[in-house]
Amino acid sequence: MPQDAPRVLVVDDDPDVALLVKTVLQRRAGCEVLTAGDGRAAVDSLADFVPDVVVTDIEMPGLDGLELLAELRRSDPLVPVIVMTAHVSVEYAVSALRAQADEFLTKPLDNARLVEAVTRLAEEGRARRDAGRPKEVVLAIGAHPDDVEIGVGGLLSAHSAAGDSITILTLSRGARGGDADSRQHESLAAAELLGARLFVQDLVDTEISGGGATVRLIEEVVQEIQPTIVYTHSEHDRHQDHRAVSEATIAATRRVGTVACYQSPSATIDFRPTRFVRIDQYIEHKLRLLECFGSQTATRDYLDPDFVTATARYWSRFGGGAAVEPLEVVRETAEFIGAHELSRRES
Repeated sequence: MPQDAPRVLVVDDDPDVALLVKTVLQRRAGCEVLTAGDGRAAVDSLADFVPDVVVTDIEMPGLDGLELLAELRRSDPLVPVIVMTAHVSVEYAVSALRAQADEFLTKPLDNARLVEAVTRLAEEGRARRDAGRPKEVVLAIGAHPDDVEIGVGGLLSAHSAAGDSITILTLSRGARGGDADSRQHESLAAAELLGARLFVQDLVDTEISGGGATVRLIEEVVQEIQPTIVYTHSEHDRHQDHRAVSEATIAATRRVGTVACYQSPSATIDFRPTRFVRIDQYIEHKLRLLECFGSQTATRDYLDPDFVTATARYWSRFGGGAAVEPLEVVRETAEFIGAHELSRRES
């Protein structure tokens, strides 16, 4: 499937028509397509599937196409909707357009016109969403230099591309893993690539506490930047510093609406992500971020580009696309990034 493939919800009570539309859009436009047999099923599917475009029939049992359109306009006024019907009449077209449909197609469908309409509206819909999306204030917290970039380097690249404010807080200079000054300079280079602010503290590597001083250091940064989204280590990790930073972050960010934990190379099998974020178009930028940490690449196999890419590819089995970063969600009241980037799966 192409990178950043358009996500399309097709709604039709005729399974043959739904399959035809799905096949055409998958093969000719590279779309990711979900089908629903009626309007109510379509509404229910929106909890787990955020479409770029909805293609719906008008005449369906239960919640019909125009009622579905009205429901969509209440819940997501920015999503483009294509209405299709076998009735070629001015009355039907006027009804659809009055209900704020973006396009009106008649059956039998012209496949070329269908593909053109979906492709065009998906692009327009994403632009509308991005323009109307409030900017997030992101705080990414790691115990050592390169922790954040390994865990959410692709996601931070997406935040950067979306114009979000990014701050990286590194709680030690990583002296046990190499020359502390070199590692700090490497962190600064990676932050500059992201356009991020960087705070580097000097807690003792391998002796970071989960309370007290660590909580206060995090609270100071939280107070200064007022983040809306925080990324940090998971408690499910073999490294004691990672577990301690996770504990301290949860305590220090108790008033932040969205907090999520990323995977480290030392994560245990108990790491159980509940959110899978596609980073297809940002994987190359993530690799560039990790190249900044040259002092580590000779001794840390997990920084090898093939390893990083393979890990992102593995998680794509849950999140779709070609590359994914997994997150354990602690709490969530804000989107992580533009809605079309996200794919939710339950644990």
